Amino acid sequence: MEYGEALKWLYSVQQFGIKPGLENTRKLLKALQLPGTGQRFLHVAGTNGKGSTCAFMESVLRAGGERTALFTSPHLIQFRERIQVGGVMMPEVEIARSLTPLRDLVSSWEPHPTFFELTLALALDWFDRAGAELVVLETGMGGRLDSTNVVKPVVSVITPIDLDHQQWLGDTIAKIAAEKAGIIKPGIPVVSAPQHPDAEAVLRAAAATVGAPIHFITSPWGGSPEDGGYAVLPGQQNVDPPQLPLAGGHQQWNAALALAALEAAGVLPKPPAIAAGLANTIWPARFQSLQGGRLILDGAHNPHSMARLVATWQQVFAQEKAHLIFGAVAGKEHAASLPLLEPIVSEVTFVTVDSPRAVPAAELQKTWQAAVPGVASRTADRLTEALQDTGNGPRRLLCGSLYLCGEALSLVEGGAFEASTQ
Repeated sequence: MEYGEALKWLYSVQQFGIKPGLENTRKLLKALQLPGTGQRFLHVAGTNGKGSTCAFMESVLRAGGERTALFTSPHLIQFRERIQVGGVMMPEVEIARSLTPLRDLVSSWEPHPTFFELTLALALDWFDRAGAELVVLETGMGGRLDSTNVVKPVVSVITPIDLDHQQWLGDTIAKIAAEKAGIIKPGIPVVSAPQHPDAEAVLRAAAATVGAPIHFITSPWGGSPEDGGYAVLPGQQNVDPPQLPLAGGHQQWNAALALAALEAAGVLPKPPAIAAGLANTIWPARFQSLQGGRLILDGAHNPHSMARLVATWQQVFAQEKAHLIFGAVAGKEHAASLPLLEPIVSEVTFVTVDSPRAVPAAELQKTWQAAVPGVASRTADRLTEALQDTGNGPRRLLCGSLYLCGEALSLVEGGAFEASTQ
């Protein structure tokens, strides 16, 4: 198969839906003799901040001279973003070359492997063939039954836990925390961000049950001694903290979590590499500035991340109001998220995300009008219409879905947009 044909087949597998569980993943990886030998995994679960934390970890390790791999989801523009070695996306020719025998292998399997299971197998195969030694592995959803949970990591990392994917993970923070805690392994160190008390209790109990040491970070990266900030590393308080390229106070916590995880795994490089890795971290659609600052992209899509987005906007732009461009997919608590944006919004344009799971723009507008009747809103037939610059009008803020951010990036910066529902 050529790359386009191979990707079309892989996307067609989405018809089999999401099937939480590890049995099929284990069967698939056993058939492929994966993971390869000599690889160490850093496993990351949580609700918000997983991608940013993974990006910080990989960048710092690479700055320290390690041969790194990174597995994340979803992608923004190209599928290849999900699978990287040494900061470079998996080549198209290698994807086509690997998916052809993979398709033949599973053609008669019942149940058929899911899109995510096949993507994980594709990634682990490439990591092995490319000689990656330290693999930063982000869960897709949950943890206990997530396909990535077949690996034995050198550290388990838990980012902030909040309500999301309730139809799969449970309707309380404690239930969701129990699913995330499923990545905790006997004797393997666990490093966590500060958590809601219900989530913290679940994580501590899970770690105690299997004899895994657990550490909750208590300070963010950076800041001055006067405001209580410092480099998170013991004995490294005199390191001059670099300005992080990802905006917002929550990113300082993500950076601190990343470094604490590397330290717990015994792979933390020396301070110069730490500074360089943090300063050069790239993770798009996280308060990303485009068009000379006229357009801000952020993947916030649930109440917890939306509150952080509002705080970051006010930190960067003070009292300035935004022209909001918003689109969402089903199951993302948009009714609870949308009203949180009121303090920073002067007007809204709603769009329908390019996804089978999209919430129609008109439905989003009705939700907004009921919750925030005093702020004008409209709908746009296409994202291109919503992105038309109004010249001297307000700065625009696009959020609500990473899929929407990816579509916007492809329109603004170019590149073929490869839509995905997972």
